[in-house]
Amino acid sequence: MAGVTISSLAKAYGDSTVFDGLDIEVEDGEFLTLLGPSGCGKTTTLRCVAGLEQPNEGRIDIGGDNVFDGTKNRFVQPQHRKIGMVFQNYALWPHLSVAQNVGYPLRMQRVRRSELRSRVEEALSLVSLADYAERPATALSGGQQQRVALARAIVSRPRVLLYDEPLSNLDAKLRGQMRNLLLRLHRLVPTTSVYVTHDQVEAITLSDRIVVMRDGAIEQIGTPREIYTRPANPFVADFLGFDNIVDAEVVDRGAGSGVRVRPSGSDAVFAVGGDGGPAGAERVTLAVRADRLLVDPRPERPGPAAVRATVGYVVYLGDELELGVRIGETRLTARISASALTGGLPVQGDEVWLTIAEEDIVVLPSE
Repeated sequence: MAGVTISSLAKAYGDSTVFDGLDIEVEDGEFLTLLGPSGCGKTTTLRCVAGLEQPNEGRIDIGGDNVFDGTKNRFVQPQHRKIGMVFQNYALWPHLSVAQNVGYPLRMQRVRRSELRSRVEEALSLVSLADYAERPATALSGGQQQRVALARAIVSRPRVLLYDEPLSNLDAKLRGQMRNLLLRLHRLVPTTSVYVTHDQVEAITLSDRIVVMRDGAIEQIGTPREIYTRPANPFVADFLGFDNIVDAEVVDRGAGSGVRVRPSGSDAVFAVGGDGGPAGAERVTLAVRADRLLVDPRPERPGPAAVRATVGYVVYLGDELELGVRIGETRLTARISASALTGGLPVQGDEVWLTIAEEDIVVLPSE
């Protein structure tokens, strides 16, 4: 295994800057994911680590070996970096069998035939394709072809595995199966992994840490739990699936009563947990997940924290309902269990009672 250190990295295409001064430290044996929208610089970062792109400035070290240094004009070619890479497209040789595709990196390294055969068998066994060794690569399904590509990446026992959105071409069921396989491989095969995706589920499921990127800059670095529950700003909250992100005014920072906020365009006041956002801020942004809004169409006794809301729309999702609700001019999205409702489903125009627990409201700095 080997750690990866990216220091003050800069990359531009002509007058278009991808990133400038990028710093990322990947620990030895860690599974780190670069997460962000298209064009944020995550794939370019990965390609710079792989040696498929040459940065303009900065430094990259893999396992203590310097593979790029802009000040010394040093650039180590990809084949000498001891890495494996899995791409979005499978990049298999159509005229070769599964075993021949997997063994190709070893043939380029002139590994002895007996060792090559043994390592190919081991790699195919790890991805549950041992019985497919002699089949043409093109005769396999998309999920199986991606597993062949994965076996090819690990067969040379790389120090670092790089993944460039490897599950994007698979359907939802296969993506779930491949996520489980990648988790199992990371436990079984001692290697450091850097993974690129725009899919928050993949990032949260697979990663030890996540780097959220936007426009070539790092917005937040943290564990999946840290980023999922406590995003650093509205952009991260939105990208990590917070359905409700609204501006609000801080109306009370009383030492005894905690912090209370009023969403813009609303008379409702909510208590919030934590420190209530930036100290002294009068304006903040609130982030709440749709499934954390508690909706009661006909409560016998509304709780003290419940506020009146009007239903704007209802979408039936099977086991769940998605409700658009309005508190004054503030519009929120709620997702509730259909089976938990009694007395019929709410319809557009109904008045309901809405409760949000203070620990479910994330207070962020306004942008």
